[in-house]
Amino acid sequence: MNRSILVTTCARTKNHSITACSSLTLQPLLLTILFLVSFTHVFAQTSFDPDRAWQELPEILERIVPPSFPDRDFDITAFGAKGDGASDCTEAFRRAIDACAAAGGGRVVVPAGVYLTGAIHLKSNVNLHIAKGATVRFSTDPKSYLPLVYTRWEGVECMNYSPLIYAYRQENIAITGEGVLDGQGSKEHWWPWKGQGQHGWKEGMPQQKRGRDSLFAMAELGVPVEQRRFGEGFYLRPNFFQPYECKNVLVQGVTFKNSPMWFLHPVLCENVSILNVTVQGLGPNNDGCNPESSKNVLIKGCYFDTGDDCIAIKSGRNADGRRINVASENIIVQQSSMKDGHGGVVVGSEISGGVRNVFVEDCVMDSPNLDRALRFKTNAVRGGVLENFYVRNVRVGEVAEAVMKVDFYYEEGDAGTFTPVLRNISVKNMSSKKSKFAFWMKGYERSPITNVFIEDCTFDGVERRDVLEHVKNMTLKNVKVNGKEISSVGN
Repeated sequence: MNRSILVTTCARTKNHSITACSSLTLQPLLLTILFLVSFTHVFAQTSFDPDRAWQELPEILERIVPPSFPDRDFDITAFGAKGDGASDCTEAFRRAIDACAAAGGGRVVVPAGVYLTGAIHLKSNVNLHIAKGATVRFSTDPKSYLPLVYTRWEGVECMNYSPLIYAYRQENIAITGEGVLDGQGSKEHWWPWKGQGQHGWKEGMPQQKRGRDSLFAMAELGVPVEQRRFGEGFYLRPNFFQPYECKNVLVQGVTFKNSPMWFLHPVLCENVSILNVTVQGLGPNNDGCNPESSKNVLIKGCYFDTGDDCIAIKSGRNADGRRINVASENIIVQQSSMKDGHGGVVVGSEISGGVRNVFVEDCVMDSPNLDRALRFKTNAVRGGVLENFYVRNVRVGEVAEAVMKVDFYYEEGDAGTFTPVLRNISVKNMSSKKSKFAFWMKGYERSPITNVFIEDCTFDGVERRDVLEHVKNMTLKNVKVNGKEISSVGN
């Protein structure tokens, strides 16, 4: 008897998020074809070939092209700026950027001197060039970062203080030069808002907790972003440089110091180059570079000495991350050094939109104040699909905890319905001299960490046995721990 079967199908975006569903009546032959196509799709997703991925890396790099700019300069001193360290140059920066953009683009040049300013907003085709001997010192008055702008704060969209340098829906923008950008974060300014004594907070002083809790609650309730208005009275610190929904972004050569919060934070951007940049700041949440829901990002030749993660790849927090549903994709870290920080290269924790295709090579990570080299942090409230991580030729001197840590119990732990997925990790030719653990990895029984390949690696000075919970398909080839070759790890 010819039977037809009712099947529900779902349309999906390129990143496999469900956008619409409908019911179809399918004959058995068509149902068989659908099954085979679905099986093939699943197989393609789970296949993992690190060698092939590295061969394809040059093709990805070809897509990451730094923007170029017309050969014309706009010196901010011609627009009223004074490099005396005391005069407010905010309007001079604004006028110079406006003139440069109106002329079709070029460089806005900051010559030698010390320039005090509030928020700087970049426009398309403008290269903010900080010359050698120049320091741009940002105001510590929160009013200097008003009016509110559309931003992301810890993975949640809202209206908040402007980042110190901000660009919204612009193309071909840059910050270049050999000068210094000083956010003036300290125990006296910005950092106490975290609410921690080690960063200057004292009982009775304002802090961010009420504002942070309110923002996260609004996101879970689906309050429209325009109604999530913060700023004065809420104490949510601004990030340093945030290009938002921008294309063709370059940061090259400059030194960033003492951010109020995160340093470099491209959000929903495409084609981002961060080259030979120095990031120094040991304040709370002083992450060095956090690409979020961004695609085709190159971080090369950089130095990070930070109070939090050196590099943390993100894609939105909880309900808000799932609402936007844009993964971080094709993130490449090369020839960079990580000193202090919570982690060298980190994925999470605001990772609800997922991440795929991360390459890390030829890096040095070394400090007793660097907690981990590689770190993945998520939970069942965050969720997210995390896949395809390729690491090679990384030298780890000393880390305080684990060379590689995976934690599915970060913050809220297994307390939600959005089970995270982590699969396909390849680490080749990594060495470390001192650590508490080589591997500390905890997944879920229902969602194990899957497909972990460790090859040609040496871990010396390891103090404790590795911790592995719910790790599936972990392969070790030519791996030594404390001088002894091992074929498996465990507690």
